[in-house]
Amino acid sequence: MRFALQGLAFAWRNERNMRIHLCLALAALLLVALLDVPLVQALFVLLSILLVLTGELFNTALEKTIDATGAKPHPLAKAAKDCAAAAVLLCALFAVVVGIAVFGPLILEGPAWRWK
Repeated sequence: MRFALQGLAFAWRNERNMRIHLCLALAALLLVALLDVPLVQALFVLLSILLVLTGELFNTALEKTIDATGAKPHPLAKAAKDCAAAAVLLCALFAVVVGIAVFGPLILEGPAWRWK
C-alpha cells in the first residue's frame, strides 16, 4: 500500500496530465453528489474516472521506464510512448462520452437540479 501511495504521489507531483485528470475527476464526483445521479450512472462515472487514472499511471510507468534506459532515443521507444498516450486518450474520450450521457440530461433540465 505504501508503494502504491508513493506512486500516486509521484504522478501527482511530476505529471501535469495526472493533476488535470484528478481535478476533473473531483469535479465529476462533485456533480454526481450535487445532481443526485442514480447509482448505476454514478458507477459508470466512477468506472470512467478509474479507467482514465489507471491509464495515466500505466502511461507514466512506461514513459519513465523507457526514459530510465538513458539510451539514445529509438523509434520503437517513441512508438511505445505514443501508443501508451493513445490509450489514455481513448480512456479520456470514453469518460467524456459517459459524462455527456450522464450529466447532459441533468444539466439541460436546469431547474430540476436537486441541490443537496
